[in-house]
Amino acid sequence: MKSKINKRLVGISILAIIATFIGITIIYYGLFERQVRSDLAVSAKLLKDTHFFEVVNVDADGIDLSTDINELRVTWIDKDGTVLYDNDTSAELLENHIDRPEIQAAFETGVGETVRRSDTMNQNTFYYAVLLDNGTVLRVATNAQSMWSVFLSVSPIIALIILVIIAICIIISHYLTRQLLKPVETMAENLENADYKSPYKELDPLAEVLRTQHTDILSAAKARQDFTANVSHELKTPLTAISGYAELLEEDMVDEDKKKHFYQEIRKNSNRLLALINDIIKLSELDRKEIDPTFEKVDLYEVAKECMGDLTVNAAKRDITISLEGSPCIVRGSKDMLKELIENLAQNAIRYNNPGGKVTVTVTNQDESPKLIVKDNGIGIPASEQQRVFERFYRVDKSRSKETGGTGLGLAIVKHIVELHEATIELDSAPGVGTTISVVF
Repeated sequence: MKSKINKRLVGISILAIIATFIGITIIYYGLFERQVRSDLAVSAKLLKDTHFFEVVNVDADGIDLSTDINELRVTWIDKDGTVLYDNDTSAELLENHIDRPEIQAAFETGVGETVRRSDTMNQNTFYYAVLLDNGTVLRVATNAQSMWSVFLSVSPIIALIILVIIAICIIISHYLTRQLLKPVETMAENLENADYKSPYKELDPLAEVLRTQHTDILSAAKARQDFTANVSHELKTPLTAISGYAELLEEDMVDEDKKKHFYQEIRKNSNRLLALINDIIKLSELDRKEIDPTFEKVDLYEVAKECMGDLTVNAAKRDITISLEGSPCIVRGSKDMLKELIENLAQNAIRYNNPGGKVTVTVTNQDESPKLIVKDNGIGIPASEQQRVFERFYRVDKSRSKETGGTGLGLAIVKHIVELHEATIELDSAPGVGTTISVVF
């Protein structure tokens, strides 16, 4: 970053120097041209005021201005354009000048001027013509460097100046870069310090965003670490049980009447292990936010109706009555996820219920918003625990959950599915009364 800032500052300096040089050259040359024109006008007026070229029967051959006026060409033109005198070349060798624009302008308006540019000689010739009282025209001219020639003549000096300024800019840019980035570096070192105030108020929003992101990253890292530790612990428990039972059976250390119990425990822990793995896979899939689920119009009531078959069997095993109420209700979502949502909520209601209890699944439209309600009259959730029930591996009654095959991930999966469908979830529960969980789409 420092290198980029240095390079850009130096680049800006070079562009500024070149632009300034070009601009000054153009301005200077414009002033130079005006000065040349002004000098020519003064010279022409002085020569006119001498009345030397208005004398009748003046001998043109006797006029000699070649040594009196340096770098100034003087030409005297008759009314018909014939050159009467030229201090640079013999008049007889010059062609008629009646078609020259400055001569025509002088005859018409009294004065005329023009500039003829020579790209081959890199020079400009400035002409100024004035009409004399006797009807003839006196023209003066001088040569001056073209703008390109002026540019080339000073370019070595400019190049030297640019090199010196670049060296200075490198030093200054290095210093400025260090000064600019120092507050950012200090701010980065104090991300965990909530009392730290950035030296520039413009950095306050950035500092707040970085601090929030830093906190979120740390929280996510801790959550992932806790999740990994919990997964390891949860997987270790059934695997240890399976390994222990299998070892006892392998060593033939179990009586025949107890072997059936051991086989049942191995199957029970295997099922628990498979349930854990399946739930972990589901959570991993839901965590992959870059994969957008395919949403479509789904009848929530029909999805709940499809779930009732397996749920009824499971409820009957625990002496729980489960029923479905409501009417067709269309939502936009993933049918598989919605099915997973209903099954997890209903399984929890069955698992944490008492023998003879009831579970009611209701699908309805409330204020034109589809709503899913799962209600039970089971053991309920204490108010102090209700904020944490959607955390991964969190169980209100740990012993009961493991006995009934719970993984502690069901409500975490529910929370993910609700978020993906941009819905809201509400929980109302009291110990000994039961639990009602509502999902509003």
